Amino acid sequence: MEPIVNKVWEAILRARLVEVEVSARHVHLSPADLITLFGPDVELIPKRPLSQPGQFLSEQRITVIGPKGRMERTAILGPVRPATQVELSQSDCVKLGVKAPVRESGDVAGSGVCTLEGPCGSIEIPEGAIIAHNHVHLTPDVANMMDVHDKQRVSVQVLTERPVTFDDVIIRVSEKSRCKMHIDFDEANAALVNGFTLGRIIT
Repeated sequence: MEPIVNKVWEAILRARLVEVEVSARHVHLSPADLITLFGPDVELIPKRPLSQPGQFLSEQRITVIGPKGRMERTAILGPVRPATQVELSQSDCVKLGVKAPVRESGDVAGSGVCTLEGPCGSIEIPEGAIIAHNHVHLTPDVANMMDVHDKQRVSVQVLTERPVTFDDVIIRVSEKSRCKMHIDFDEANAALVNGFTLGRIIT
């Protein structure tokens, strides 16, 4: 059965199709901020692995607070990162009253301000709140097969009952990647994404 499944996936990728995943609001914490929020000697406890190798949803949750509201039990993804980052949708930003720019993950300079509250303390992050730029993770061999390269901007047509084409989607190529497109809940709702969904890469 496995060779057949592999052949099916290869045919899908050769057709420049990629699975679309919906990324809910979440937080990445720095080691120092993790200690402030959860206390000394704390470690993130994996609950389940994510599609990208080495990343996981943690058991711990956090509250994100803005001028207009708060969002309890926001997911924390591991492992820890050098800088704390809060990834929100535009709808989240409106509810919280947070002004967050559309950025690639890790590009937090001058981004939005919010407060994080954990069981042992709270912190205001002076920057770090972003709306994640939609993107496609590819391995080098698949990128070569699709004739695209790292940091290239492409269009992706999401194949649903309400097909939507997203422009300016960033290609991210890494040996550690699994081939997935990541969009947020606002984008998913606009395209009626529900369950297993494919998108076609257009250059």
